[in-house]
Amino acid sequence: MTESLQASDPRVPERAALTLGVEEELHVVDLGTRELVPRAPEILDRLDEAHFSAELHRSVVETNTPVSATLDDLRAGIVARRRAAIGVAESLGLGLVAAGTVPLVDLDALPVTPTSRYQRMLHEYQMLVREQLICGAQVHVGVPDADEAVAVAQRVTPVLPLLLGLSASSPYWMGEDSGYASVRSLVWMRWPTAGDSGRLHSAEEHEALVSDLIASGTISDPKMVYFDVRPSAHVPTVELRVTDASPDVETVVLLAGLFRALVLRARAEHRAGLPMPEPRPPLHRAAMWRAARSGLEGDLLDLPRSPVPVPAAVAVERLIGELRPQLEELGDWDQVFDLTLRALSRGSSAARQRRALARRGRLSDVVDALVAETRGGVTETGPAGAPAPALIEAYVADGDEAFPGGRVSGAYAGILPVLTSLGATGLRQREDHRDDEQRARGITFSVAGEAATRLFPFDLVPRIVPAGDWRHLTEGLVQRVRALDAFLNDVYGDRQVVADGIVPGWVIDGSPELRASGALISRPAVRAQVAGVDLVRDGAGKWCVLEDNLRVPSGIAYAMQNRRLTWSVLPELPRPAALISVEETPRLLKRALLEAAGPAAGDDPALVVLSQGPDDSAWFEHRMLAEAMGVPVVRSTELFVDEGRVWRLRDGHRRPVDVIYLRMGEDSLVHSPGADGMPLGPSLVSALHADTVVLANALGNGVADDKAVYAFVPRLIEYYLGQKPLLADVPTYLCGIPEQRAEVLSRLGELVCKPVDGYGGDRIVIGPHASPADLEALRRQIRAAPHRWVAQELVELSTHPVFDGHRLAPRHVDLRAFVFTGKESVVAPAALTRVAPAGSMIVNSSRGGGSKDTWLLG
Repeated sequence: MTESLQASDPRVPERAALTLGVEEELHVVDLGTRELVPRAPEILDRLDEAHFSAELHRSVVETNTPVSATLDDLRAGIVARRRAAIGVAESLGLGLVAAGTVPLVDLDALPVTPTSRYQRMLHEYQMLVREQLICGAQVHVGVPDADEAVAVAQRVTPVLPLLLGLSASSPYWMGEDSGYASVRSLVWMRWPTAGDSGRLHSAEEHEALVSDLIASGTISDPKMVYFDVRPSAHVPTVELRVTDASPDVETVVLLAGLFRALVLRARAEHRAGLPMPEPRPPLHRAAMWRAARSGLEGDLLDLPRSPVPVPAAVAVERLIGELRPQLEELGDWDQVFDLTLRALSRGSSAARQRRALARRGRLSDVVDALVAETRGGVTETGPAGAPAPALIEAYVADGDEAFPGGRVSGAYAGILPVLTSLGATGLRQREDHRDDEQRARGITFSVAGEAATRLFPFDLVPRIVPAGDWRHLTEGLVQRVRALDAFLNDVYGDRQVVADGIVPGWVIDGSPELRASGALISRPAVRAQVAGVDLVRDGAGKWCVLEDNLRVPSGIAYAMQNRRLTWSVLPELPRPAALISVEETPRLLKRALLEAAGPAAGDDPALVVLSQGPDDSAWFEHRMLAEAMGVPVVRSTELFVDEGRVWRLRDGHRRPVDVIYLRMGEDSLVHSPGADGMPLGPSLVSALHADTVVLANALGNGVADDKAVYAFVPRLIEYYLGQKPLLADVPTYLCGIPEQRAEVLSRLGELVCKPVDGYGGDRIVIGPHASPADLEALRRQIRAAPHRWVAQELVELSTHPVFDGHRLAPRHVDLRAFVFTGKESVVAPAALTRVAPAGSMIVNSSRGGGSKDTWLLG
């Protein structure tokens, strides 16, 4: 839907009249959310309207190049227009994407441009207009004679599927993989005037057809004739309309070079009076469909030579060979030949986008790659014309740990120059290296409902925790875990904490995680051998505890692997002298687990790691920790109980088990089959009761994870330890207390509300970010079951830089620290920084979060 390309000068010599121009449609995306946004008017207000224009949707900017005589001039024009538009867009926090579609779309948030013409189209075409979230690249070749332009358009039609295949850049539609290389072409073909025009012999016949279409009420003006190739409605050119927009400038130049050669050949055939190829519309539609489906990665129909599919490379190479005389006449042969080899070796943009998704399973990564590639054609040039690295520099963000107030923190003074020297291109290459290493090592996790595993998301920029902060955190973490362990023993014992009025009985009795199985331990013992505590740092630099994890805390192995990945992928990063090594972590973990063994274990306790196997989301971690500790990782089907003792059965031999490092939930454990085919739960209960085996962590520990219990932890520390809490908590309100519930309901839009048994970011409602409908639904839930909900004051989490594919950008982070408790409690020297997605404060990997290497300084 183009409106403004300049006309060529009809007075130039005939051969030179085959001038070139390109109109590019560019999607506008938010660089934070990566979603398509209707903010093109803000960009266009700052650009020259002679070269940039609005489109049907407010999420698209259209550019048009100067008229060019050579491919080099055309390239320069495309780059100049992109540079201008991208510069304005990025100053507004926006990115531009030259691709047929972008994957992240909220259809309801994308209004049509409010001109009378576009509003009429919306009224008439309805869904076709609302879903016209596609972008193409239109190539114009100057053909001043109208009759000749019609004849040329007719003659080049059979070759259009190959050009579509070369351009294919739209595999994703509305957040899903369409299965096609160019879903844009399928969406485009829904228009009543799209596709092949049918046989036309003159400009008069073409104009008559357009007039008839207008008279039919199908279209309202000539610009709505969307034939795949046509005489332009507003300039004296033949216009190619079939191709996807391409993020790669060189692909656009290649398409323009091929199309101009096709026009030159068709014009010569017309002037020589050669017969036109006989049209076969169904076969042509089949060829267009095949190109949309396959791109360059499958077969194409090599029309009009043969209807038999051939590999895309064969079809394209044949076309280049046929066009060699025309390309040489135009002076384009060497350049088009080289660009063709480049295109065939790189594959289609659609395939590159799918590879970007495969790395981490994130559509946001696809958008980042498209933004970077679109922008790649507008970077400044370095030595010998090579693209210079995109600048990596500090930014300004309130509460940022690395760049407070926009200045570089002293702790990061050695890191930033390394990142800057690599530039965006170099960092993307390091990300590829990272992904390869993760695949080789099997560093993956899975998300419920997804069949495939994902690479564990890891950002390249390490986070530094200063020595003073880490000393303070270590002391506070040990204190907190000791108090929570004492609370667990009390809950499943005499409940003196209730008798003394420290914690109301209803808080404990109403906890969904209070389990009868927790009372099976008959002697005073450690119940939380492995604790995970999630901490956040606010904008002022103050640390506080966000929540406790005493059931099955995960992340230890990922924290270790993040360090190993950092040294492998970025070996040039300077290593602080006080940096604490992560490699002692497995030894400390094993010591705590073995020290948990009961009296029946003797002097050499047998330890196993119990997992659900490859189906578990953290299977990689289970295997790695077991290997690092030198102990077996087992599934329930390898365990059985005989005469009150737990045994491991493997290779026909049975071996005693004294300590089970439990890496599965209690419900899964109880119902899992044992080696004898019977449910393991009942017999395991008998072994626990007989004190012949220890589960680490103990069953029933979830009561200490309860969000309602969290509100009482400062009092628990004073009650059990006689100490003042060293770590702050987030102010918490219990909806089960009428006065506090009333305050919560009056401030829902200000608070963060959580179910008492939630984990992994599940069902959290952040009031300032919630819609009125979400808040009303939350209000009803709290009123229906108030004791199941707590509310907390909103903590403005600190931010930390991440590499988002083209620059450093701030993201909210938290810190999961691990405490191992045997005869004494020690804090693990490995901690996991988790990173929230853009625009979010929820860091869990199952909700799109990522992670970082965490440099703890001692």
